Amino acid sequence: MTDIMPERLALFIDGANLHATAKGLHADLDFRRLLDLFAGRGRLVRAIYYTAVVEGEEFSPVKPLIDWLDYNGFSVVTKPVKRFTDADGRSRIKGNMDMEMAVDLLELAPRLDHAVLFTGDGDFRRVVEAVQAKGVRVTVVSTLKTQPPQVADELRRQADVYLDLADLLPEIARPRA
Repeated sequence: MTDIMPERLALFIDGANLHATAKGLHADLDFRRLLDLFAGRGRLVRAIYYTAVVEGEEFSPVKPLIDWLDYNGFSVVTKPVKRFTDADGRSRIKGNMDMEMAVDLLELAPRLDHAVLFTGDGDFRRVVEAVQAKGVRVTVVSTLKTQPPQVADELRRQADVYLDLADLLPEIARPRA
């Protein structure tokens, strides 16, 4: 009789994308329940939350979440937002974490059996294909149940498994008051 090794899995959470998706579904996520749900499905190697932060602000709405995640089993990857002026002269901010997430996914791939990406961003299609070529199964978590849908069709098609966040809400959403 042989022991079956639990699947080594990691969560890669595009914070801004997941926030927009949950908001579109009128849900507030409970990250403890999310972590427990996936820890129960295998050996959780890493849970990484990616977000851009505005530096120099007295209060940032994302700061309490980042602190909580950092103390409760998540690795948090942040970088400062970039401020720029658009063609119309308006001040804008940009905080894209795609490159950080893609690099970490590729670096962790040799130590994983399964990667779970919380994003609907079609830019990840190619990196998903690359880690699949290394033998890693990829699940994408996003939603089709918002207008417009939050998941790019090409990313959904590339994934081995697509999970709609709306279907996970009974297990990972905070109960409504």
